[in-house]
Amino acid sequence: MTLADGFDPSDVRVGIVGLGGIGHHHAEQLEALDADLVGGMDVDPDARARFYERFDTHAFEDAEELYDLVDAVLITTPNRFHEDYAVSALEAGLDVMLEKPLAHTLASAERIAEAAKAADGICMVGFNNRFAAPVEVLKHYQAEGRFGDVTHVEANYIRRRGVPGRGSWFTTKEVSGGGSLIDIGVHALDLALYFLDFPEVVEVSGVARSEFGDRDDYTYIDMWGDDSGPEDFDVDDSVSAFIRTAEGATISLEAAWATNRPENNDFYVRGTQAGAHFDRGSGDLTLFENGVGGGHHLTETDVDTREVVTHRAEQAAFLQAVATGEAPTRNTVEQALTVQRVIDGIYRSTESGRAVRLDE
Repeated sequence: MTLADGFDPSDVRVGIVGLGGIGHHHAEQLEALDADLVGGMDVDPDARARFYERFDTHAFEDAEELYDLVDAVLITTPNRFHEDYAVSALEAGLDVMLEKPLAHTLASAERIAEAAKAADGICMVGFNNRFAAPVEVLKHYQAEGRFGDVTHVEANYIRRRGVPGRGSWFTTKEVSGGGSLIDIGVHALDLALYFLDFPEVVEVSGVARSEFGDRDDYTYIDMWGDDSGPEDFDVDDSVSAFIRTAEGATISLEAAWATNRPENNDFYVRGTQAGAHFDRGSGDLTLFENGVGGGHHLTETDVDTREVVTHRAEQAAFLQAVATGEAPTRNTVEQALTVQRVIDGIYRSTESGRAVRLDE
């Protein structure tokens, strides 16, 4: 995490909209950065009370009261409410960082993108895995041309058993917009597109399945949140997809909250000159190269990096953009909208049983 000379995170007054678990996590990272956390907002009085007790700062029921006190807001609400708060904050002249995904539906995401385009403020979207140190190194080598042309990315974010609390907003389509794909698959998809420098996607073929979360006999060891059973579970718990770009590069995507196989966090980046393996879980990065000097040979190089708290690094980049007024080139709304279009395409492909064109 590199900060610009003279930049002080405490120069930016920040608020948080949505005071659940991820809101608390973001607040803790702001504390670690010595940022000026002015307050938070939530419609739930218990959430407000917990936030006030933990962070000893304002906790409002009305977003407008928070907006009056801050320069920027982090929005960490359930997906369905992203649009309401992002648009109102942008219209109030604030800078916005919005947790992934951009929204619960493509139509809502497009409205956020239009509001961001019309606003004077900055808007970033929270794909924190881009700030992992191995990802930074991989992108550095890619920019140097070390991989040649990157033609395929294999992206995996697979849990053997990891459905979030059944009965929570995560497992309710009306609020979340989907299940494993829009919750964790979105991270894998974003990284894959990032490794390809966000090309134009022309075709998506995929199947989003629900095989475990809606069962009475769903077996698990741990569960995030309370288990209210399968009655209201109406989202996917795994997805398999193939994505084709205009220039011929491709992505294979596997994501799951639950499946009968070992967990997997592997990303394989294949280029015409070299390739790489990144394990998102362990942070391991390995380069695969070859040559003919001294004889034909293949090499594997392990890359060690310093550990980075990715949400903290992401926040530092956002606060720096707010302080300088320079719109970020990473984690942009336009990139997040591309991710959302692919997600929508996968869900439409599932419904139709065939590939879906995105360029028509």
